[in-house]
Amino acid sequence: MAENTLQAPAVSQEVAALRTSPVAHLADEMAAASVEGDRGVALREIPFLAQVGVRALPGTPSAAAVEAALGTSLPRRSGEVTGPAGRQVLWISPDEFLLVADPDSVDIAAGAAALGTGEEALPGSIMDLSANRTTLELSGPSARAVLEKGCHYDLHPSIFAAGTAVSTQLGPVPILLWKTDETTFRLLPRASFADYTVHWLLDAMSEFSAPEVP
Repeated sequence: MAENTLQAPAVSQEVAALRTSPVAHLADEMAAASVEGDRGVALREIPFLAQVGVRALPGTPSAAAVEAALGTSLPRRSGEVTGPAGRQVLWISPDEFLLVADPDSVDIAAGAAALGTGEEALPGSIMDLSANRTTLELSGPSARAVLEKGCHYDLHPSIFAAGTAVSTQLGPVPILLWKTDETTFRLLPRASFADYTVHWLLDAMSEFSAPEVP
């Protein structure tokens, strides 16, 4: 696999000062809702991750060009996540993927150029979707139990293993749900649904702050 070629300069201080994440106003509420111990659960936002929509059919010249530009292979099956930490690709459909990467680490124009232009262009696309979704991280021993109150997907470890991501719903909200380890889940709702999603999760977390009833 080719070396990672999608490096871009960091966002300027002026631009960074103007950015506001979709649920920044709820940061204190999320921190206050954290629960420690055996029933522990915590919620936080991971703002401003780079998110790049990729369209290419694996096994084609288009996919080969995209994989060389991304520095990682594309997933081949539902739920699969490929790539190293900080630059991972989530499967959405047989020819649709989402690259989730550390902030300011991808150059969308350079990636799109890998597919060529004009009559020589390969079918497919690479598009910046970073403003489309935010990333929430729910972690702790009770994280799965919180999600099971309203997630439409079977979260049992035999079905939903660490390192897997799926498109599903949490209550009425469509999300990408990504299990990064055994007790940590990343939820990617669209920015317009992020406020609702956080309040839903905070409500679902509240019971774990009290001792379990025998």
